[in-house]
Amino acid sequence: MTIVTRIKGVISGALVGNGNRKLGPFIGVFTPSILTILGVIMYLRIGWVVGSVGLLPALGIVVIANLVTLISALSVSAVVTNMRVGKGGAYYIISRSLGVEVGAAVGLPLFLAMVFSVTLYAFGLAESITVVWPEAPERPLAAVTVLVVALLAARGAGVALRLQLPIMAGILASIVALTVGAVTNTSAPLQDLSSGGAGADFWTVFAVFFPAVTGIMAGISLSGDLEKPDRAIPVGTIAAVLVGFVVYLTVPIVLAAGATTEELLGNNLIWFDLAGPLSFLVLWGLWGAIFASAAGSMLAAPRTLEAMVDDRILPSGLNTETKWIKGPGMPLLVSTALALVAVALGDLDAIAPLLTMFFLTTYGTVNLVAGLEVLGGDPSYRPTFEVPWWVSIAGALACFYVMFLINAAALVIALVLEAGLYVFMRRRAMNAPWGDLRRGALMALVRSTVIQLRRLPSDPRNWRPNILLFAGDVNRRPELVRFASWLVQDRGILTVTKLVAGDISDLAEFRTHEVDELARELEGMGIAGFPEVDIVDAFETGAVSVAQSNGIAGIESNTVMFGWSEKPDRQASVLRVIERLALLGKSAIIGRVEPPTWTRRKGQIHVWWGGLEQNGDLLVLLAHLLAQNAQWRDSEIIINSVATTEMIFEKNETLLEQLTTAARIDAQTNVILKPDGVSVKETIWEHSREADVVFLGLRSNASGEEEAYAHRINAMLEGLPTVLLVRNAGAFRGQLLGDPLEEHGRREGNETTPRGSFRPAPPNR
Repeated sequence: MTIVTRIKGVISGALVGNGNRKLGPFIGVFTPSILTILGVIMYLRIGWVVGSVGLLPALGIVVIANLVTLISALSVSAVVTNMRVGKGGAYYIISRSLGVEVGAAVGLPLFLAMVFSVTLYAFGLAESITVVWPEAPERPLAAVTVLVVALLAARGAGVALRLQLPIMAGILASIVALTVGAVTNTSAPLQDLSSGGAGADFWTVFAVFFPAVTGIMAGISLSGDLEKPDRAIPVGTIAAVLVGFVVYLTVPIVLAAGATTEELLGNNLIWFDLAGPLSFLVLWGLWGAIFASAAGSMLAAPRTLEAMVDDRILPSGLNTETKWIKGPGMPLLVSTALALVAVALGDLDAIAPLLTMFFLTTYGTVNLVAGLEVLGGDPSYRPTFEVPWWVSIAGALACFYVMFLINAAALVIALVLEAGLYVFMRRRAMNAPWGDLRRGALMALVRSTVIQLRRLPSDPRNWRPNILLFAGDVNRRPELVRFASWLVQDRGILTVTKLVAGDISDLAEFRTHEVDELARELEGMGIAGFPEVDIVDAFETGAVSVAQSNGIAGIESNTVMFGWSEKPDRQASVLRVIERLALLGKSAIIGRVEPPTWTRRKGQIHVWWGGLEQNGDLLVLLAHLLAQNAQWRDSEIIINSVATTEMIFEKNETLLEQLTTAARIDAQTNVILKPDGVSVKETIWEHSREADVVFLGLRSNASGEEEAYAHRINAMLEGLPTVLLVRNAGAFRGQLLGDPLEEHGRREGNETTPRGSFRPAPPNR
């Protein structure tokens, strides 16, 4: 192989890639990007920008606008060097990073923006033709332009992009013609460099200019046609931004040197006047730039659509291949049809700002992706092109600020449309087969949060139920699981666990299956809980061990919950577990749930406030949390208390009134003076048999008393509706409802607040 052959091979690889169908960074990324950047604004509006604000402010606008675009290019480069990039460009990057829902919310508007951009460029080309043909029929010319770029795109991206090389040469020739004309025009007086003649606002002019530098998406969208997208996209995109930056710094200086402020403001065709005999080169560059921009959008739009069809966001029928079209067949036909429909509707200037919003939303989201990837600290994020997180986040904020500057109304409309798409995609509950940065970002946030949480002091006002429910088979106890979920009520954390007795070596694989099954069951019930399956040697020791280890620092479970078993030995076993967990500061709930009557929103929740065990505050608080649920919101809370003497009656009545007022709990109080000869059990049954749920307190038990106590509870529950038995053993025992209880305790000479529990009496009392 000769040296000349080797040089040709290297140049060919850089231009078009080494494969027959794959493209390199120059043809595949740089060319479509730079031809979109150096477009119609450079030819028809940059003179107005200089004339409006003056040369130095105009250069400031160029610097700021290109800085935003450069940051976006850097962010794109960082993300693509960390993943295997498929087809779809920006949609692919966003969907693989923030999830398919966000990808669709950004990708669908981006696709439409690309399609309608083809129509806008087609009308722009037709309008520019009137320079030499004043009577040109604009709409037919626009339709022909759409069809021509569609036919060109049907030949394949490689063919279409290579045909754009003469256009690039024309743009370069037009800039040379402008420079020569400006240098030879000695009649232009020296201008004021710092101010323009229109008195226009700096940011208003900036908003007009900024769309000129947002052409990098044309190259990024061809990611599926690139041989090495992780190399081609960074090289081609950054090169296009830098070359465009140099050109946009040069052109304002040349225009300011060759024309007066009045000429720049009043003549959009100043390039032609300055070029003089070489004005045909300007025409070549202008027409070529507009046509190339249309062709780039026609190449990009079908590939974005194709990627969304592959991800099942859109119907699979939209991805039908067509023999005479190289590349995405049906997506190209759909894009062409939409562009022609837009031509038939007429001039699209009214929606042009909205299309700009869609492009800028994409840039801002890509910047956000790059910043969050770094902040998330995901070990898998190892880009070969590194960008500091603050640079990318600053780029995202700048994009959204620029959107506000350009058109606040269009910004609101765009965000509402994209938010609506996101909500729609969430409701479709699509499960993407890939991971994304959301988990890593949330993990970083959780880590930071729990560290801060651990440093903050604990206080009764911040207490919330984090319930660990030992549910067993949830299909046999769905009502118990629902009650646990209602008590948590989006304020705490619910963990639903199943204990499996046996050996880990025998049951490890079975456990994995059971966790997945439990997760599906909870999801089917609409329960927001964490599934957990634990292999233990025996129920009692296993339950204590699991309860001790559940949760993480600051948000471990503070309440365990069991279902009431019909087996006496199981009842005693649960009571022994509760007693041991009470020593560890964990409260407990036992639910004896009857067939559901709570589907009616209006019902009665009864709380029995007693003494001796300090359960009352937790009983009332749990009743209040239950009543906040949508299923129970219209229910009535009644706090009952049994008094054996007139003095206790008056004191309890006063206390409960103070309690409900100071604790701001909407509840009625009912102090009952128990007649002689009537047992507490009979009193409770008489007043609560028609209630929907009853809260009773549990007492502590000495070792060996559990089985006898279980028999008492069984007798007490007979004839009652759903009952939740509560044992308060937490760190804030007696303090959960605030100061009134503490004050009452001090008046009574007690160390703590009044004790509110019910100690079940024997059936014969």
